[in-house]
Amino acid sequence: MKQIRVFIMCLIGFSQVTTALNVQIENKDSLKVVFYDNPLVASFDSILLSNLSFTESLFGNEMRVDTSVPPVFSDSVYEARIQQLDTKTPIDLVYNPYVKQYINVYTKQRRQQMSRMMGLAAYYFPVFEEVLDQFNLPLELKYLALVESALNPKAKSWAGATGLWQFMYNTGKEHNLKVSSYVDERMDPYRATVAACEFFEKSYSVYGDWSLVLASYNSGRGNVNKAIRRSGGKRNYWQIRRFLPKETRSYVPAFIAVCYAMNYASDHNISAENPRILFHEVDTIEVKYQIDFEYLSSSIGVSLGELEFLNPSYKINVIPKIEGRPYHLVLPVAKMGVFVENEKEIYAHFAELDAQKRKNYPKYSEQDERVIHRVKSGEYLGKIARRYGCSVKKIQKWNNLKNDNIRIGQKLILYVRPDYV
Repeated sequence: MKQIRVFIMCLIGFSQVTTALNVQIENKDSLKVVFYDNPLVASFDSILLSNLSFTESLFGNEMRVDTSVPPVFSDSVYEARIQQLDTKTPIDLVYNPYVKQYINVYTKQRRQQMSRMMGLAAYYFPVFEEVLDQFNLPLELKYLALVESALNPKAKSWAGATGLWQFMYNTGKEHNLKVSSYVDERMDPYRATVAACEFFEKSYSVYGDWSLVLASYNSGRGNVNKAIRRSGGKRNYWQIRRFLPKETRSYVPAFIAVCYAMNYASDHNISAENPRILFHEVDTIEVKYQIDFEYLSSSIGVSLGELEFLNPSYKINVIPKIEGRPYHLVLPVAKMGVFVENEKEIYAHFAELDAQKRKNYPKYSEQDERVIHRVKSGEYLGKIARRYGCSVKKIQKWNNLKNDNIRIGQKLILYVRPDYV
């Protein structure tokens, strides 16, 4: 019940909270805490740096300089505001020291980045809200994409998670997100949002608790189930939190803080950077033949950067033509008529390319499966390579092996064609 949710400060001592948070107290009375060695904040900063170059066509290449002094609010104000947000959503939103630290990250330490993310939200949130509504899911889940990717569709984590919703390859494949030499659908705003909603829907059917759904999105349902077992069967996020992976312990507090920051940004003197184009100012058309962005840009007068932003899933700035698999092009509404008028000439450009330039484009192929192979008695690299249709050198490269020596039980990462799995 929501009445018992503001219990955290009463149930655990403040020293326990800060120890689990991996933070350092400056002043207990003000609850002012400084982060150190926080993987979620480090990931956030890394993604924001990549976001700066990718969104240049939408905003310009420099963030607006914020010279205002962040206002200071008491804990009672934060708590009242979050309680107000909590009345509007089935997702449990609570205020505690964990949440406060991330409120400080978004409203004090990363104010300029918040301003840009608010501008990006004006473009992406209509997409998210439409799909969330189709799945009958809480619209507040849209804020999770800010925690995941800072609203950068090309964001890629150190582990390989990709896109606005940060799908790993295998998880994306489970949700029918295709990855090929030309296209990575994990970077497609609409398709990736559908996949995320499928995950939310499934997890809620398992847990019946939105905080656990969020935790499972970050660490996987297996880790959440393990934490539930280790806690003695408890099914409350705050009660199983200490049994979750380190990053997941920060994940739900960060989500609550983003919900707060996006709804109370003006109270913190943070305003959105206005993007040059909004969602209702673009349109989509199915392409009939292969298209090169560079030629398209010069043909219809849309910058290459803008084409890349509007169509982030095309990895080499080329839309392929694959029989039985439609691909779409997103353009500003004002330029759609120009494209339609010149469509035949644009398609003809590829047909007229000389043979030498055609060689620069890769052959279309689906990304290979990532397989974990455990070495068995009697196996050696050559035998394993033949089993999976790859070379010994590739196995060595994938696993940073300096020689042919392997041991029984050793796990090897392999990337192989689907027919070898």
